[in-house]
Formats: sequence, C-alpha cells, structure tokens
Amino acid sequence: MHEAIVPILQEWENFYVIIGSASAALIGLTFVVVTLIASIQQRGILGGVEGTAAFSTPTVVHFCAAFLIAAILSAPWPVLWLPDLLLSIIGLAGIGYVLIILRRARRQSSYRLVLEDWIWHVTLPFVAYTILFVATIMLAGNPAPPLFFIAAVTVLLVFIGIHNSWDTVTYLTVEYFRPDNKSPKQTED
Repeated sequence: MHEAIVPILQEWENFYVIIGSASAALIGLTFVVVTLIASIQQRGILGGVEGTAAFSTPTVVHFCAAFLIAAILSAPWPVLWLPDLLLSIIGLAGIGYVLIILRRARRQSSYRLVLEDWIWHVTLPFVAYTILFVATIMLAGNPAPPLFFIAAVTVLLVFIGIHNSWDTVTYLTVEYFRPDNKSPKQTED
C-alpha cells in the first residue's frame, strides 16, 4: 500500500512547496502589519483588542492552516490515514474557529461589518474548512479527487488571508489619515 500512496502525494509536492512558502511569507508580513496597527491603536485612533481578535488573528490562523496543510501533505507518509486524520482535525478545528470568529465579529464595536466582510471573514472560511473536512472523509476511497478539493481549500485560505489583510490595511490607512484623526504630521505642529 505504501507504493500506492506515496506517488499520489508526491505529485502534489511542488504545489504544496509553493503554497507553504507563500503562506509562511504572508504570515511574516501579517506580523509586520499587526505591529504597525498596534502603533496606530496606541494613538487611540482605532478600536483595540476586539477588532484584532475579530479580524487580524483569523487572518494569521488561515495562513497558518494553509501552511500546516502544505506541511502535512509534503511529509513522506507511509500510510494515507495519518495525514487524513490530521487534515480532518484541521477541518473540524477550522469550522469551530469560524464560529468563534462569528461571535467575535458580532461583539466587537470598532467596525460595522458589511456584506463583503461577512462573506470573506465568516462564510468563505466556513466553506473552506467544511470542504476540507468532507474531503478527508472521501480521501479513504479514491484519493485523487479529494486531493484536488484539499488543494483548492488551501489556495482559498491563502486568498482569504490576502483579501482580509488587504482589506484591513486599506481600512486602517483610510481611518488613520482621515482629517478628524490626529496623524503624526498633525501632532508635530
């Protein structure tokens, strides 16, 4: 059985090396952005911990999930059920985490979410983690089709992270430089 499994995962090796590397780089960039956000929040311009917990932390979690999926599927597994089990745990944990994101997004008061926010911060991650979990159930039968779904989920998680990071940065930039907020240029005079 080892010979039947290793080739099917080896065919995905380059894909997951690219996705894993991209996810790791984006995690690092997100930390830089969060550091910049913290300096803005210290000036009292934006909401604090609630907004970060609802928007920035999930972005890092989605990038980390993509990175972890890539790492799991790049490892030389002797049997398929081991990565299958780990991926199903990620899927279930992701579904649970999206429910936490939903609760945090509703409770935070620093920003009023619009439809696009609900789609990108709650709906798409929920769909991604649900597809991941369902794909792991199907993986034991014919592994080829579920591996495409898992790959699509991994790419979707990276795109969700990119979109949400960009959305946060553009929102914070606009808020920071609004005339009614005190920017560094205004406070130096």
